[in-house]
Amino acid sequence: MLTSITTILIGSIIALIESPALFRKKLTMEIWIFFTVLLIGTLLSILLELRMPFPNPMDWLTFIYKPISDFVFGILK
Repeated sequence: MLTSITTILIGSIIALIESPALFRKKLTMEIWIFFTVLLIGTLLSILLELRMPFPNPMDWLTFIYKPISDFVFGILK
C-alpha cells in the first residue's frame, strides 16, 4: 500500500514539474499525450507493485496470429 502511494506521489511530482511548461506554451496535443502516458505508466507500476497479473502483449499477438499461422502452414504442407 505504501509503495502505491509513493508511486502516485512520484507521478504527481513529475506532472507538477513538467506540465507548467506545456500549459504555458499551450501545447494541447502534447498535454494530452503526456498525461495519458504518465497515467498508463503509473497504473502499470502500481499493478507490478501489488503483484497483480496483467497480460503480456506477446500473448495478445500470439492469440491474434496463431490461427493465421496455422492456416498458412496448413496450405504449405
